[in-house]
This record gives sequence, structure tokens and C-alpha cells, in this order.
Amino acid sequence: MTLVAGIDSSTQSCKVVVCDAETGRVVRTAAAPHPDGTEVDPQHWWAALQQAVEAAGGLDDVAAVAVGAQQHGMVCLGDDGRVVRDALLWNDTRSSSAADDLIAELGGQDAWADRIGVVPVAAVTAAKLRWLADHEPEHADATAAVCLPHDWLTWRLSGSTDLADLCTDRSDASGTGYFSAATDRYDTELLELALRGRSPHLPRVLTPNGSAGQTPAGAVLGPGAGDNAAAALGLGAAEGDCVMSLGTSGVVSAVGSVAPRDPAGIVAGFADATGRQLPLVCTLNGAPVLAAVARMLDVDFAELDRLALSAPVGAEGLTLVPYFDGERSPNLPDAAGALHGVTTRNLTSANVARAAVEGLLSSMAYCTEKIAEHGVTVRDVILTGGGARSEAVRRIAPAVLGVPVRVPTPAEYVALGAARQAAWVVSQQDSPPQWTLEATETFQADPTPQVLEQYRAAAPLTLGQ
Repeated sequence: MTLVAGIDSSTQSCKVVVCDAETGRVVRTAAAPHPDGTEVDPQHWWAALQQAVEAAGGLDDVAAVAVGAQQHGMVCLGDDGRVVRDALLWNDTRSSSAADDLIAELGGQDAWADRIGVVPVAAVTAAKLRWLADHEPEHADATAAVCLPHDWLTWRLSGSTDLADLCTDRSDASGTGYFSAATDRYDTELLELALRGRSPHLPRVLTPNGSAGQTPAGAVLGPGAGDNAAAALGLGAAEGDCVMSLGTSGVVSAVGSVAPRDPAGIVAGFADATGRQLPLVCTLNGAPVLAAVARMLDVDFAELDRLALSAPVGAEGLTLVPYFDGERSPNLPDAAGALHGVTTRNLTSANVARAAVEGLLSSMAYCTEKIAEHGVTVRDVILTGGGARSEAVRRIAPAVLGVPVRVPTPAEYVALGAARQAAWVVSQQDSPPQWTLEATETFQADPTPQVLEQYRAAAPLTLGQ
């Protein structure tokens, strides 16, 4: 049996899975925590990876390894290969004004959408580099190479100290703000714009099943991927499949063949890990919306589900707009959540619970609709994340979204996607190996377009619009 390993270096932790390369069966797994914070010394990632690998029984018996990791993080390296300063993570917002400056300097959001398919926000690497150039010019001057978290970890696994050996893949590069998923090329003029004329070395972009070298023990290194692309690969998402993750935030991505160019900046033109496109929309408000409503009603999640499922479709006219912490999609950072349509007859615990679920899912429907506007036909939804544990979410989702909803067994899908990529690199076939997912439950329901109509009428009334 040929073994392969996949690594998920997320914001919170490092997970390692070792799988049978032919079937995808997990043979062993382990995890190790990462420190909190929005800027982190990458050495902590390396230490966690080594800890997780050791707990998983080592990698001496694996044929290949690939790394999936959090996107956008800025890792700056000096001429000697050492880290210049702590990495700024995707959730570090100090670069918000830098993103606004970059948009203005290129001529607006349309110019960025046309150029690379991504409009800068604080999370994007280019915005972080502009912040570095303006606030820490000495560190910008010392930066000989810029890479992403998964690039750096892959490079460390190779044992190389030569910056020329840095590699990346299309999916992660497409989130930097200076790579186009449509052309598969870096736009170094945008890199120089971000760094005010500086032009450090960038990782070589590999083909989806290309090799990034070998570990000292001889295992082949895959190109790796950004976490969303790795998860899509681990889930076996095909063209027309929409992956919807309800975690702390809501993330919707769909495998397609058309590279989106959204001047509004709602749909990010990312690439997937197989050579196709992965347009993505992210919201600020995910599963915590349900937690907040459960807390307000003084019930646990099981009772919240029971209440929601006991109420009629549309919650008798009650609509919850879930912009609890502002919103990113649509871009309403100063908005707040709101409960609309309250009457003396419909203000019941059951209707409030139903409105919370329908409102959250309507927010996700907004994301799928935006993706569909860019040439992707959404035929079904693969629902993941903590919110997918809710029975009410699972049963109401197909009615609100209007398509079948598949809920896979919870698993480490980013790490599994990385492992599947590693198996692909070993096989050198035209497509990744066909791995069978664990049990997946499919939910279907008659569409309830009136819920979306109710939501669309209420959303513009929300503070901030």
C-alpha cells in the first residue's frame, strides 16, 4: 500500500492525515495547536507541523506530502532565507486603508477586477505589503522574497535554504493581489505598486500535479494549495458543485471554468487546485448568528432546531437580517443585524428561531447568486462547517437555496485535499485519484422563493445600507 500525507496549517492548528494513495482511507492522523494572534512567527507553524507529524507516526513511510494552508498570509524572507518579521495573517485588518489606497492608485475597483479578478481588501497579501512599505520600510527593504504560509512550509519540508526553490500553486497565488487566475501569471507591476517600487522574488507557480521537490527522506512534495481549494479537492467538488462552509464566517465557493471579474469586489477570482477556477464569496456572519439567537432565547442548539422546524415557512412574516458584526458581502462594515416584520402575533420563540435559520441561509443564497452571475451554474451545495451540524439548517437549506444539499461526514477536508493532491503527484495521471468520501447525507425540499423575497425586501432596511 502506497501512503501519502496531507497537511492543513490553518489559523488555529496544524493537522496531518496519512492516507492510502489509492482509496483515500485515513490510516493515521494527529494535530497540534497554533498560537493566537493576527501576526505570528512562522517558526510556530513549523514547530506545530513537526509536533503533529511526530504524533501521527512520522512521514518516513509516505511517498508524497502536500500542504494546504490559510490563504493570504504575508511571509517576508531575507537574502539568507530567514523570516524578516512576523507573518501578517489574513485576519489582520491593519491593512484596510492600504487596500483602499491601492484601489484608488490603479484607478478603482473596475481596474483591479479587469487586471487580475481580485479587488484588494485588508486580507489580501498586496494590501499587507503596502502596509509594510509605509509603516516598516526597513523590513520592506530587507525583503528578498515574499511567499505564503503553505509556500514557506513546503520549502521548509524540502530542506532547502535557496530562495529560488520557493514554489506555490495557482489557488494560493490567486489570493495575493498580484496573480491572475485567468492568465495564470504574476502581475509584477502590481507587486511593485504594493511595495512602492520594490520587486522581491516570488515563488514559482507549479502545475496542479507538479513537484515542489523532495523531503530529505525522499518523499515527493506536491505544490500544495490554499485552504479553500484544498477543501474543495478533499470534498471531491466537481464543476457545478458549490461548497458552502458555515463556520465563524460564511464561505461559498464553486468550481467553474470561467474566471470572474467582479468590480464590486464581492466575488474573488480565485483558482482551484485542479487547473480550473474557484470563484469565492465570504461573509462576516456564519454559525455564530445561530449561537447568538439560541443564547437570546435561552435554549441549547437542539432546542433551537426543534423550535425552527416547528414554525411555518417564512416565520409568519418575521425576517432576520444577520449582519450582526457588520457585513462583507454585501460590503456593509457598519451595518447591524435586524429583526423585521414583528407583530403581536408572530413574535414567538419558534418564529424567531426559524427566522434566524432562514436569514442566515438567505445570506448564503446571496453569495451563490453572486457566483452564478459570473458564469457558474450551481447544481447543488456541499454544506460543511459547524453550522452544518444543525438539523434545522440541513433541512431548511435546500428549500431556501433551491438546490439539493449534501452534508458529508465531518472530516479534515483541507488535509484530505492536500493528501489527494500528493497522491496525484505520485500517479502523474491527468486527473486526481477518485477517492470515495465517507457517508454523505443528501437533503432535498420544495423551493421556498417567498423566503428569499421576504429577505430581499428586508435587507435594504438594515442599518448601514
